[in-house]
Amino acid sequence: MHTQRLIQGYVISLFISLFSFPVIADDSFSTVEIQARPAGEGIYMLTGKGGNIGLSIGTDGVFLIDDQFAPLTDKVLTTIGQLSDEPVRFLLNTHWHPDHTGGNENLGNSGTVIVAHDNVRRRLSVDNFIEMFNMKTAATAAAGLPVITFNDAITFHFNGEEIDVRHVMNAHTDGDAIVHFKRSNVIHAGDTYFSGMYPFIDTNSGGSVDGYLKAIDQVLALADDKTVIIPGHGTLSNKQELRAYRDMIWTISDRIRHMLGEQASLEQVQASMPGKEYDAEYGGGMLNNETFVKMLYEDMARDPS
Repeated sequence: MHTQRLIQGYVISLFISLFSFPVIADDSFSTVEIQARPAGEGIYMLTGKGGNIGLSIGTDGVFLIDDQFAPLTDKVLTTIGQLSDEPVRFLLNTHWHPDHTGGNENLGNSGTVIVAHDNVRRRLSVDNFIEMFNMKTAATAAAGLPVITFNDAITFHFNGEEIDVRHVMNAHTDGDAIVHFKRSNVIHAGDTYFSGMYPFIDTNSGGSVDGYLKAIDQVLALADDKTVIIPGHGTLSNKQELRAYRDMIWTISDRIRHMLGEQASLEQVQASMPGKEYDAEYGGGMLNNETFVKMLYEDMARDPS
């Protein structure tokens, strides 16, 4: 039990360090470097601290997907400035979590048009609570709220691209969007994809295991063998790796569902170590197998169908 508490404490601390920018001193960002990795023609993935940023540059300006934390905005803009002299005209939030929206207010104040799903604006407008990590987040200032919202889909015609943005329901949260750059054959999957690690599904924000799997299926349906996939976290990826990721989640959740049907307790399910064979590949991220199984179990126990 003592070991389990230590593990849970470590996971909570790690999550807070990644997601809860209000409690982090600005000094913790001083050594962060924003790096740009080409993902396609005029398309980049920016990494630093928090969710992966997507970037489209061209003569129409800069189209940004997510923006990490507020103290990193200047560094993000500096890196963008090394690639383009054009202003950031649009910012698309893939969901509401602060490691993807922390820079919203800074960019909104600079004139960038912020776009997101209806539920993203609704959640950013109020204080939030992520139950799994006992973590509170403060409402976003008006300048950081999306000024254009959509329900099912929205399309941008920008930088020679048809940028197809689709809402995927009740996946990582209730406001997730996936972004498809059709000409460049690049997809930003947001946090419907944690490349190389077990995912966090925020059931307190409307996410669900079944919805998460359906969202991955939608990305797979859009992708071909040459598609570059930008995950919400982790390294640049592709359809083959995403399919293996999907199979991992389905296999572990299916095993848990069978045990739920036999009235197994959480402790019994965890002791059986469903998905142990996946730990070497996916267990080094934000969640270990024990915590991941707990998350899946509690979600499916609420809706065992």
